[in-house]
Amino acid sequence: MSLSDHSVRREPRGSGTCDVSWYTTQVSGPGADVPVRILRPTGPRNGWTVWAHGGSWHHGSALTWHHACADLAVAAATTVVSVDYRLAPEHPHPAALEDFLTAVAWAQEQAAGEATEVAVGGDSAGGTIAACAALVLRDSGGHLAAQVLAYPPIDPQCRADSYHRDPCAFPAAGALTAAWRGYRGEHPDGSGGLYSTPMEAADLTGAAPAIIAVGELDPVIDDVRDYQRRLHAAGVPVRYLELARTAHGAFLEPVPARLARPRGPSLRSWLGRALAHAFAQRTGVTLPPRQRTFS
Repeated sequence: MSLSDHSVRREPRGSGTCDVSWYTTQVSGPGADVPVRILRPTGPRNGWTVWAHGGSWHHGSALTWHHACADLAVAAATTVVSVDYRLAPEHPHPAALEDFLTAVAWAQEQAAGEATEVAVGGDSAGGTIAACAALVLRDSGGHLAAQVLAYPPIDPQCRADSYHRDPCAFPAAGALTAAWRGYRGEHPDGSGGLYSTPMEAADLTGAAPAIIAVGELDPVIDDVRDYQRRLHAAGVPVRYLELARTAHGAFLEPVPARLARPRGPSLRSWLGRALAHAFAQRTGVTLPPRQRTFS
């Protein structure tokens, strides 16, 4: 199915960079038309990556995440499809997951025309959605180049010790459990095979290779550590990074100044390099590393 089959509505290109072009469109799905923002780096590209923004399932947008996704597109040399999925509480689960899966199916059609592959990813609540999507696709016999998960909450009850170590840390356990309740609504058990959390999957065998990152100051870190261990135990290839002195929300951190002394790899740059490597493992083609430039 071509782009024109989805009633494309383009905006003037103008990302503010000289190495990323972008446009918006709507993808027709079974439940609703899904707005998406397509960000394409110049030069050769590895494939397509469908991204779910964070925001506790209640907030956020592809517009707000524009520059972060543009950086990821350049770092991984991938076309990013940033999804404006429906938000809770007006649209509880499985609306967001259904919208994301609609965008994945569309991206797979585009990737097939380019003889490339598709990865999924997301940060925070979007990471939870991406992880669930990877399992739904596993269940249906689909395949992905990778699942890229930046500090995804996993446990709706927020029971891990890391949620209670620092009462001032974000996200607070009480606020996050409330967000989980608003998101899961009346379908908290993954009924119909549409998981609201990866915890609902009895077996993780066969899930897409995982790229996972979390900051050491993030309250969700125990959730993330446990999930990467479960994936590894199930035989899923995992690349995992804990970033020192890093809190929740690092995917949105501004690009460091050129003269600033780096304290280590930024979360976005590490995710981008790891994703580029995952695509290269699938295709056998390694593209040279890139860094975003600003006009």
